[in-house]
Amino acid sequence: MRSYVWLALGCAFSGGVVMAAPTSEAKVRAAVERLSPGSKIEAISAAPVAGMFEVIVDGKELYVTADGSHLFSGSLWQVDKRINLTEASRSERRVRELPAYGAEHRIVFAAENPQHRVTVFTDIDCGYCRKLHESVAAYNQAGISVEYILFPRGGLNSPSFDSAVSVWCADDNREALTLAKRGQPVSPKICDNPVGEGFKLGLRIGVNSTPTIVTDSGKLMLGFVPPDQLLAQLTAGK
Repeated sequence: MRSYVWLALGCAFSGGVVMAAPTSEAKVRAAVERLSPGSKIEAISAAPVAGMFEVIVDGKELYVTADGSHLFSGSLWQVDKRINLTEASRSERRVRELPAYGAEHRIVFAAENPQHRVTVFTDIDCGYCRKLHESVAAYNQAGISVEYILFPRGGLNSPSFDSAVSVWCADDNREALTLAKRGQPVSPKICDNPVGEGFKLGLRIGVNSTPTIVTDSGKLMLGFVPPDQLLAQLTAGK
């Protein structure tokens, strides 16, 4: 009898239907949408910390408590081991997302006997981008293939974007890139190009300066890394 009474009360309070409590994921989603209406939630997964979720919103990480009451953005660290857990998560996303942006969208300087491959987000005008490209033959001789993704640091609809498009659309974009990085003018040209998508991809995976080197393991390196040092890090699996 007592069980029947509680069942009846439950139906009465739910309008005749037993309503399930919102799940943690639903609470997390509601919290994000409340603070940032209209944002694109791309993924929700358990964070490395109990009672929290990692939410990818417009390519950025947010961390939300399971009850949806607290949210923060920024890097999550494991203190004892000094591990940046947010960066580890980004590395995993780089490994997943970069292969989809194939060689047909890149300017490739391949090693004759490749042992390693790196993706380099590069701007036409930045000084260290030019310094890196001066060493591209040395990278290749060390067995490192360099695959450039054009990343105009001025952003979309900027002079640096226009320069990147002109390089991409040149009859020989490898030669055009080399000449541009020597400071030689590039003839303006427009065609269907991947520059905008490459720029957006870079932002999604944590690129905010040039040059940025990304290894096949998802590790991100900022600035110019001399060929011998890069080879040592790649060989060590770092």
